Amino acid sequence: MKSAANFVLFLLLTVSCRCAVRSEVVTVAGLGSDSGTLQVQPSASVSEWSQVVTGANTFALNLYRNLSSSADLAGKNIFVSPFSLSSALAMTYAGARSETQAQMARTMHYDLAGEGLHPGFEALTQSLQQQESAFYVANRLWPQKDYVFLDDFTRTSTRFYNASLRTVDYIHNTEASRREINDWVAAATQQKIRELIPSGVLNELTRLVLTNAVYFKGSWDTRFDPARTRQADFHISDLRSVQVPMMLQTIQAPYGENELCQWIELPYQGKQMSMMFLLPGREVALDRLEAALSPEKLDSWVEGSASEKVLVSVPRFRMSFFSSMAPVLARMGMPDAFDENRADFSGMTGRKELYLSHVLHKAFVEINEEGTEAAAATAVVVATKSAVLSQQFIADRPFVFLIRDRKTGCILFVGRLADPASDGS
Repeated sequence: MKSAANFVLFLLLTVSCRCAVRSEVVTVAGLGSDSGTLQVQPSASVSEWSQVVTGANTFALNLYRNLSSSADLAGKNIFVSPFSLSSALAMTYAGARSETQAQMARTMHYDLAGEGLHPGFEALTQSLQQQESAFYVANRLWPQKDYVFLDDFTRTSTRFYNASLRTVDYIHNTEASRREINDWVAAATQQKIRELIPSGVLNELTRLVLTNAVYFKGSWDTRFDPARTRQADFHISDLRSVQVPMMLQTIQAPYGENELCQWIELPYQGKQMSMMFLLPGREVALDRLEAALSPEKLDSWVEGSASEKVLVSVPRFRMSFFSSMAPVLARMGMPDAFDENRADFSGMTGRKELYLSHVLHKAFVEINEEGTEAAAATAVVVATKSAVLSQQFIADRPFVFLIRDRKTGCILFVGRLADPASDGS
């Protein structure tokens, strides 16, 4: 696809930004009589969370490339929060063991942080705070009531991810549990993410849902003047254009270009957060730019930017995106997590009876003259493997019966019941 007006929006928040974290009261059942609100401080150094950032960025661009190259999404909008996915799956990773753990480490690039992963996520999340823009993070674990999880697993989530625990009953009140989780997600994202978990996803085999919700709202450091917004052509391809509201302003901002693309970084108030736009060259297909994306290239482009006076015209738009991430994560290198026979999450319960049945992700973004509002949520659904049920004997059809002496094996009586309503008299 060749077009001067196509662009890739893939970085909503630069990883060097600082964002405010919404704390939740964490009441942890089963962690002792003193359990309650956790007052914790980041224990990781900058070097530890920098490795988390490196891994998260590598996963982010790998994920984007996999989504953008998917036949199902050809020509369609994409918008995800890799940070939300990384955080939710990092909590899940705390319970992974053996090859399942190794695959998750490689796919999510958690191995770059090693033992500093969970402290690194804690420090990174708490350091992402600044005055001008709002960025909220909330985590919660939703275990099946009366189902026992190991203290080490739940402590990791509460200690490093500030995740509160809320027991629900998937076995007897599946729909009520789904509604409660969805309501929490909606509240945590200012009602921007609704119905994260569709009907039919949860069932009586669900044992845990891990949720992460993020919400961002920021005003441009230099706002667009609504009076300058005009309807103009947006060239979807060489053969097709649509009319959209295009915002316009002249701004001094970090800008750069090369043979692949032009890029510009528009800061939000406080200048600690920004949105970066990448526009393919006029003779460059969008998929060529997407395939070239890497953390190293992105870093070099950012470092090579120069503050220049630029006439900027970008569309005013809003979009929502929903995806079941299990297939793409499996393709990216962690299939065992989704396989009933091979999954090993014994770090959650001490037993190899759980696997990931779904990883659901939903995101929303709106860009207008004032700034940007965005939200995303991830739900990791953990289910027990297909239950090995007790054998059943339901005599609801004609049968043979006999009376025998167990000591000698002698059959004393034998018969058949063909019609219980007839006494044969």
